[in-house]
Amino acid sequence: MLLEQNYSCKICGMSQSEMKKALCVDHCHETGKVRGLLCDNCNKAIGLLKDSVRLLNNAITYLSK
Repeated sequence: MLLEQNYSCKICGMSQSEMKKALCVDHCHETGKVRGLLCDNCNKAIGLLKDSVRLLNNAITYLSK
């Protein structure tokens, strides 16, 4: 997976070499299926938004104004 993602976060693209912490293995909390590797910030962000597409879309709308 690291090679597939070029040692980078699947959301923001930050390289593992730029991070203080290792990439996080992100998974769906309902199915347990692994979705990809994320930096700590992106992993926390989607967690704080409760893995909700609706909340993420609301945040995008808010930031777009």
